[in-house]
Amino acid sequence: MAKQITCRRIHEPAPSGVGEAGARVLVDRDRPESTDRQGAPYDEWLRDVAPSAELQRWYRQDPLRFGEFRRRYLAELGDPGHRQAASRLRELAERGDLVLLTAAQDTDRSHAAVLAEWLAAPGRREPGPSDPGPSDPGPSDPGRSDPGPRPSRYRAAVSASVAELNAGALAFVMGTGIVSTALYVTGAGRASLALLWVALAGFAVLVPAYGWRLLRMRRRFVADLLGPRAFAFLTLAISSNVLAARLVPDGHTAAAEGFLAFGTLGWLVLDYGVPLALITTMRRGPSLDQVNGTWFLWAVGSESVAVAAASLARVTPGHVLPVLAVVCWGVGLMQYLLTAAIVLARLLARPVRPEGLMTSVWIFMGAAAITVLAGVRLAALPPGSTPLSRAVVIGPSVVLWSFSSWLIPLLLLLGLWRHAVRGVPLRYELGWWNLVFPIGMYAVATHELGRTTGTPWMTSLGRWEVWVAAAVWAVVFAAMVAAWLRRRPTAARTPA
Repeated sequence: MAKQITCRRIHEPAPSGVGEAGARVLVDRDRPESTDRQGAPYDEWLRDVAPSAELQRWYRQDPLRFGEFRRRYLAELGDPGHRQAASRLRELAERGDLVLLTAAQDTDRSHAAVLAEWLAAPGRREPGPSDPGPSDPGPSDPGRSDPGPRPSRYRAAVSASVAELNAGALAFVMGTGIVSTALYVTGAGRASLALLWVALAGFAVLVPAYGWRLLRMRRRFVADLLGPRAFAFLTLAISSNVLAARLVPDGHTAAAEGFLAFGTLGWLVLDYGVPLALITTMRRGPSLDQVNGTWFLWAVGSESVAVAAASLARVTPGHVLPVLAVVCWGVGLMQYLLTAAIVLARLLARPVRPEGLMTSVWIFMGAAAITVLAGVRLAALPPGSTPLSRAVVIGPSVVLWSFSSWLIPLLLLLGLWRHAVRGVPLRYELGWWNLVFPIGMYAVATHELGRTTGTPWMTSLGRWEVWVAAAVWAVVFAAMVAAWLRRRPTAARTPA
């Protein structure tokens, strides 16, 4: 087996800047035109290992189709047209390190990533034309006893869904939890409670799925952790802290403490682990192009601990929670300022493709809003419980609220440019929940800042924004359900 199999865009330089170990193999069907001028930046070109033209046209780099694309492509590798090239690639992989080169924009959801997984799987051979598919257990061997019933299609579908679980899937819990909090502060208790139960159910389902994926598909999990969207893993800690802050006003102090403990532990591991992994890994190119809106989750993670700790500090005695809230508020504030500088440099200094301008850029505004909310919760603590005075906390909070308000028209115009001007289809994707959370957080921050500072017009504005956030949540949730229902018939028609 190969010591290391990596994927890289052919136009990006080697991570070391001076070259890389292992054979460099171009696995695209068509050679990029730029390579004719630059010379061949690869050692071998295996064009016949690429997916068929029909499969590529069907896939179109649609993230929602990646699971089915992966299944079909693995089946294609056993076709006569692919088998010789696949065997050659396996031979190169057995010799040592291997670098798979592709011109695909998203290497994590490209055929090169599927090839890397296929080559790295222990004991996997080249599939033959009669081999069972990934979800087919195959016929019983007549020479041995039947081990039991075959896995159901439902179980296979669940397994495939967990295998393709997005690192930021808990953004659904974040968005639902903060909208529940927004409804609570406006007095809509029943609607708030309903969304709280939805968020708790999502947390109970997704967290074990993360654990299962880590244990059973460690290589793919680590690959995501070393990728440019690794900060999305912080949704694990953020969602827990959002639920902790929401449970406090209902009097569920013990449950809130448990969620805060889990969220703080996750924050400590990921807040250091993700930047440390990105700094020390050699699997990235020295380019600002990898910077994206999910990097703001670095600051959101710290501020979520501050919000939950400050909320609990109001109903529990002791000095630990106020100190934790102050420290995390200060850390998150610095992380936000640093990340904002990097992301703005990326957006202003490098070309931006409309396909790559995802809804995650809305976290730019959401990170500022949660910093405001954390400051407001700190200001509400009894005098003397924190080393910061009320004026020191409220001042930056008002400045950040003003900046987050300024960002909203800019983000709306960017969305208009992406979909109306550049024609990117407006269809559901997980990133839509990155839109729900900032809008809900901005509504809560506006309402609470107005109430703390005694500004009636701001409190009234926050109440209107809460219903906007609730409407956005309803639209995104309906789109998610509709997308799931559209995929079910296709999955049902697919042979097991």
